[in-house]
Amino acid sequence: MKVQPAAFLRTTLPLGVEMIEQYDSGRYHSIWLPDHMVSFWPDTIWTPEFTDLATTSHSPHRHLDAMVVAGAAAVMSRNVPIATSVIDTVRRHPAMIAQAALTIDHLSKGRFILGIGSGETENTVPYGFDFRKPVSRFEEALHVIRLLWESEGTVDFAGQFYKLEHARMDTDLYDGKPPRIWAGCSGPRMLEIAGRYVDGWWPSGTWAPEDYADKLCRLRLSAEKAGRDPAAIVPANIQMCLLGDEAEVEEMLDQPLVKSILLMLTADELKRFGHNHPMGPAWRGYQDINPGILTRERIIRFCGEVDKQAIRDLIPCGTPKEVARTFKAFCDAGLRVFKVMDYGGMAGLKFAATSAAKVIETENEVLRLTEGMN
Repeated sequence: MKVQPAAFLRTTLPLGVEMIEQYDSGRYHSIWLPDHMVSFWPDTIWTPEFTDLATTSHSPHRHLDAMVVAGAAAVMSRNVPIATSVIDTVRRHPAMIAQAALTIDHLSKGRFILGIGSGETENTVPYGFDFRKPVSRFEEALHVIRLLWESEGTVDFAGQFYKLEHARMDTDLYDGKPPRIWAGCSGPRMLEIAGRYVDGWWPSGTWAPEDYADKLCRLRLSAEKAGRDPAAIVPANIQMCLLGDEAEVEEMLDQPLVKSILLMLTADELKRFGHNHPMGPAWRGYQDINPGILTRERIIRFCGEVDKQAIRDLIPCGTPKEVARTFKAFCDAGLRVFKVMDYGGMAGLKFAATSAAKVIETENEVLRLTEGMN
C-alpha cells in the first residue's frame, strides 16, 4: 500500500468536528481519535506559571468519549475511515466494545476501525478499574469480541476475566464483514497476541526506524504462525516531533510540557539511548503516570533534571523538511500510515498557532520523499 498521512480528531474540549470535512477530502488514510479520561500532563504544571496554554483551557483533562465522537464523525463524513486510537480493554467490557464497534461500522457504512490496547494507569487506576494483568485481559477481550462477531446463535464462554452464558449478538455485520481491528502495542507478548487478531498496528513508543522494523517483523511473524497474511496488517505510527528552526526547537525544549515527553518513557528505554531517567531507575513510563498525584515539587525537580539532548535523541527535531527525512527512514522500515504529532504546540500559544501549518508542510514533504513507494 502507498504511504499516506492520518488525521487526528480531538476528543477534548473544544471539539474540532468542523475539521471533518477537510479530513474527508481524500488526502488522509483515516481519522484517528484518542480515548482518554486523563491526559498525561501533570496538573501541577498546567498553570499560567508554567504554560500560557493554561490561560485558554483550565485543564488538560477535558476529555470526551472517543466511541461517541467516532459515531458523530461517522455520520459527518462519507469516505474516510474512522479509527479509535486507542480504546482500552480495562474500562470497557468486550461485549460492549463489540456492540459499539458494530454500531459505528453501520453508521459509517463499513469505515470504522476499532483501535484497541491494554490500557494505561492514568485512565484506569484513579477510577477504580482493575488494572492487574492488562495483557492477559487484552488477549481475552479480543477473543470475546471476535467470538461475538463470528458466532451464530448463543455463545458460552468461561475465561479468566469474562463469562458469557447463552449470550448472543445477532446484529448483522455491515456488508457481511466485521470492523477492522488495529492494536496499539509494543511489548513482545502484546505483539504476539496482536499478530493473531489485528488488521493494523501502532507501536506505543518506537523511537528509531530499526526498532520499528524489529517490532513489525515480530508482529508479522506471529500473524504468519497463526495462518494469517502478515502483509495484510497495516503498519502505522504516531510519531512525536518538534517542528521548528534550531532557535525555536531550543526554546521548545525549555518548556515543562515538552520536557514531560520523558514521562512517557521507562527508565530502561531511556537508558538504551545513554541517558538516566529524571524520575529514577525504576520509572515505568505510562504505567507510573498519574497526573493527579505527581506533586509540584517532584515535577519541578524532574524538569530541572531533564537532559534536553535526551529528547533530541528520541524524537525528530527540526524544520519540516528535516523531520520528514526521519519519517522517510521509518517508511523504509515498513511504515505506511503516519501521523505527524508536533509536540511543539505544547510549548506555548505562539508555537501552537503555527503547528498545524508545519504539520501539513511535513506531511507534504514525506509524501514527496516516498512518492512511488508501495
